[in-house]
Amino acid sequence: MYGRKVKLRLVFISLILVTLILSVYLIIKSLEENVVYFQSPTEIKALGEINNKKIRVGGMVKKNSILVESKDIKFVITDFKNEIIVIYSGAVPNLFSEGKGVVAEGFLNDRKLLLATKILAKHDENYMPPEVKEALEGK
Repeated sequence: MYGRKVKLRLVFISLILVTLILSVYLIIKSLEENVVYFQSPTEIKALGEINNKKIRVGGMVKKNSILVESKDIKFVITDFKNEIIVIYSGAVPNLFSEGKGVVAEGFLNDRKLLLATKILAKHDENYMPPEVKEALEGK
């Protein structure tokens, strides 16, 4: 019915298509595992269930909330509606201070406690990450 050349072309096109579909699937799966979602303390309080996925919590460091204990640093992130306590072990950025914007990345212990693995501070006095700005404005 079909000649040998046509059959070879169909097999070749089919292999390319299967390879392309498999590649896209693997890329999407690897990105899914590495995506870190940003949430404000108010959004965390409204969570239905707490899973073991890494998240980013952003807001302002509450005044008089920074407590340094040996290697750990404890502080409170607020969006002026709700608060979450953050515990972090390690060096914090130079721009990290009370009343400044911060994003903490880590794992939720419960709705009130984040065990941070990374602290990100805003890089100048006028800059605020869009996610933090939207969360603070209540959008």
